[in-house]
Amino acid sequence: MAKAKTYYYCSECGYQSSSWLGKCPECGKWNTFTEEVVQAATSTKSKTHTLSEASKPKLIREVSTSETKRIPTLCGEFDRVLGGGIVPGSLLLLGGEPGIGKSTLLLQTALSIPGRKILYVSGEESEQQIKMRADRLNQEGGAECYVVSETVTQRIMEHVEAVKPDLLIVDSIQTICTEAIDSSAGSISQIRECTAEFQRYAKESGVPVLLVGHITKDGTLAGPKVMEHIVDCVLQFEGDRNYGYRLLRSLKNRFGSTAEIGIFEMHGDGLREVANPSEFLLSQRDENLSGCAIAATLEGARPMFIEVQSLVSSAVYGTPQRNANGFDFRRLSMLLAVLEKRCGFKLGAKDVFLNIAGGIRVSDPAIDLAVACSILSSNVDIPISPRYCFAAEMGLSGEVRSVSRVEQRIAEADRLGFEKIFVSKYNARSLNKKRFGIEIVEVSVIEDAFRALFA
Repeated sequence: MAKAKTYYYCSECGYQSSSWLGKCPECGKWNTFTEEVVQAATSTKSKTHTLSEASKPKLIREVSTSETKRIPTLCGEFDRVLGGGIVPGSLLLLGGEPGIGKSTLLLQTALSIPGRKILYVSGEESEQQIKMRADRLNQEGGAECYVVSETVTQRIMEHVEAVKPDLLIVDSIQTICTEAIDSSAGSISQIRECTAEFQRYAKESGVPVLLVGHITKDGTLAGPKVMEHIVDCVLQFEGDRNYGYRLLRSLKNRFGSTAEIGIFEMHGDGLREVANPSEFLLSQRDENLSGCAIAATLEGARPMFIEVQSLVSSAVYGTPQRNANGFDFRRLSMLLAVLEKRCGFKLGAKDVFLNIAGGIRVSDPAIDLAVACSILSSNVDIPISPRYCFAAEMGLSGEVRSVSRVEQRIAEADRLGFEKIFVSKYNARSLNKKRFGIEIVEVSVIEDAFRALFA
């Protein structure tokens, strides 16, 4: 029997050491090494490798570029993020907070794929629990979906050989272990080895494998960073528990773009696709209120219109308060400094609160002008028409800068019935305004927008 050995692994990057180290030489983090017992290899005989026809080097011009036929999931938002469907032989990793809906999304997807044999392996729930969720989803066409509760990779592969599925789903990788390593499930060595086993199976059989991964309190995927390098696609499922909206992002995709985003709404009977997110993210109100502005943003390649809400009031205490929900707090501080220094608006002694309606987080710099105008609207207590929208970035000198894909934003604003859209004059130079029915207002500095709105 092989002798067990003890190794130390960095919980951040997976670096292996025979002794404990205070600082990881690979990633530079301190106090990240954990001790794990790993069984040594049972054989030290050298293996003779023979070159197969598929492994021989080829000239790049001789490599076939025929497009691989994808497996459609019949979920438009999921297929959008993946780039058109699941690629055969790919390894996908889906991460997200506990209770956000990862298992619901994958089970709902498995039950909706027609004509495919699917094996759903759960290490966290029993078959009865999975059946209860399937009944709640009320999905048809799930007769070819097999479920099993198992945590050992060797026995999972036995079930795979018996079922011969077209798609394998493993929920979750942190609960799976292999008998080749003596450490407990969820350890760095177990996650790395189990992920490598599923990768070998996917590449050799051509069957795509979807893995569910837990995340840490910092929002990163639990386990070694090498796991994200092994998989072909890393998906992040996120959202606010107080809202029903869920966002599916692609952090890595070897078969498509990482700029796409899928939007879902959580209901009691599962997740529903949101085809037009602007209708849900724009609040419905009967009267115009100050401090509200509509921003034309892009999430990936999809234009969305969100409502920016601001509240500016006199500071009750000595130090003014600053708070931002769904927007970068440091960027809010920068915009307030620009309005104070370059534009002469006295906001230094006032409380400023900013909120992005709908509970989503936006990082697109094109909402800068909408944020600035909503703050000025609340400051002077003059409402902005809900039929106006904004798409421009602000610079440190107070200038209004151009943004990418402005024609796509304008076309979407025209389709939704907006009357005016405020853009940078540098964007407007290359626009054919006759193509759009909406009025395009050109601004070069923030004072131009202020005069056009509140003069």
